[in-house]
Amino acid sequence: MTVDSPHTTPRVTAQAAGQGGFTPVEGLDGTAPVLDPLAALRSDGDPATDVYLTGTVFLDIILTGLDSAPVRGTESWARGMGSSPGGIANMATALARLGLRTSLAAAFGDDMYGEYCWESLSRGEGIDLSLSRTVPGWHSPVTVSMAYEGERTMVSHGHEAPPPEPVPECPPPARACVALLVPGKEEEWIATAARRGSRVFADVGWDDTGRWDPADLADLEHCEAFLPNAEEAMRYTRTDCPRAAAHALADKVPLAVVTMGERGAYAVDGRTGECAEVPAIVVEALDPTGAGDVFVAGFVTGTLAEWPLADRLAFAGLTAALSVQEFGGSLSAPGWVEIAAWWQHVRSYNDQSAATLRRYAFLDGLLPAAPRPWPLRRAVPTLGFRHP
Repeated sequence: MTVDSPHTTPRVTAQAAGQGGFTPVEGLDGTAPVLDPLAALRSDGDPATDVYLTGTVFLDIILTGLDSAPVRGTESWARGMGSSPGGIANMATALARLGLRTSLAAAFGDDMYGEYCWESLSRGEGIDLSLSRTVPGWHSPVTVSMAYEGERTMVSHGHEAPPPEPVPECPPPARACVALLVPGKEEEWIATAARRGSRVFADVGWDDTGRWDPADLADLEHCEAFLPNAEEAMRYTRTDCPRAAAHALADKVPLAVVTMGERGAYAVDGRTGECAEVPAIVVEALDPTGAGDVFVAGFVTGTLAEWPLADRLAFAGLTAALSVQEFGGSLSAPGWVEIAAWWQHVRSYNDQSAATLRRYAFLDGLLPAAPRPWPLRRAVPTLGFRHP
């Protein structure tokens, strides 16, 4: 992995203005615009926040270029290393890079790791951290990820953060919220957000208890969309088919989306009865870390922009596919520059099927001309570097 200039919010050329209802808005540094996917829908009185989310931020240290798994009693050298905010920061970064105004409430350690993560998210990605806090005496959780043979091994360390302090307007008014459901645990903020009109998109982690009881997901009643993977969906619905699981989940939540890995994704809109299935993009996967978060971010973007269901699924799958071609979680989240460059590339070279080109033709009305050729070299932030 080559270290290049630090990755900041993805930028596009000025010629993007006015295309496909997108409007360029000034970047945080005032030097270049980024696409606003909701420009055509914004009006006076809209909430300042597009998406709110909360969770734990980790410092991720990613070691790459290992030929094999480390062997007990030996020392292994990695040919590359990157560091970046991880945990809930993966989702926040993916949302922000797609042009959504993202607000994150999280605890940060008052150590160097916490300072680095805060600066990377706030200054580097433009994420609103006004609802976040630095916890005195608490050190940041850390995950070390080792990527080899197309897989990864992770080791994490951390201590539970102190209980959150009461914050006015938390959750804030927002178009949408992203929640990670914890089996058997209800989060008051999810019901509050839904009651205030936010559209809640929910994911879920692995049920370590082995119960897989839908009753343990009480907060699902407040959600507009539920996006589990195929294994999780089938376990919760006692089915043996991801598509059947999606239909069963659509009885519990308005929109059920089941991701199926290399087989793509399937969605059912329980309100209209509409179904959609989109195959996965064929890519060389290097590191799947954060791909699920990127998929959710892409789907949230398309939903808030009021795209057709199949286009939302396709866009989410594309952003996830682009992310697995790079190492790291938040490091690999694509922005509009990467998406535009991919679309320009696949129309010029014969490495995707004709069906794929037809499926993604909707991008023509959305994207600017790609300012750089594909593949792009992403930057690898490193903890030791300081920038003015």
